[in-house]
Amino acid sequence: MIKFSEDSTSIIIKNIDEASLLQVKNAYQRKTDTINMISVLIRPGDLDSIQDEQEVPGKVEVLGDSLVFSPDLPFLKGKEYLVESYIGVKFAAVGDLIMGKGKQNLKAQQQTLKR
Repeated sequence: MIKFSEDSTSIIIKNIDEASLLQVKNAYQRKTDTINMISVLIRPGDLDSIQDEQEVPGKVEVLGDSLVFSPDLPFLKGKEYLVESYIGVKFAAVGDLIMGKGKQNLKAQQQTLKR
């Protein structure tokens, strides 16, 4: 589940399965500055002059069984944010690969949140 915190100062990814959470914790302990399992993008409004999604800079922390994304600058009220998470995404099971059912690309879990 991906949602804003109660005060809308951060984005929380909850209900991560234990195996994925362990992988995330291990990855962050090794190379916290190079791991990019979560992306947060601000979506342009109809009246915005720039119509491209822009990445929101921030930091990710592991807190209990959740990941928390805290932006460098506060989220803007009335704006939409696209959150993409690759945590727990599986490429394909061995049986699927053998049967030719493996997916060609990893697909992120996506959630749009409005502040």
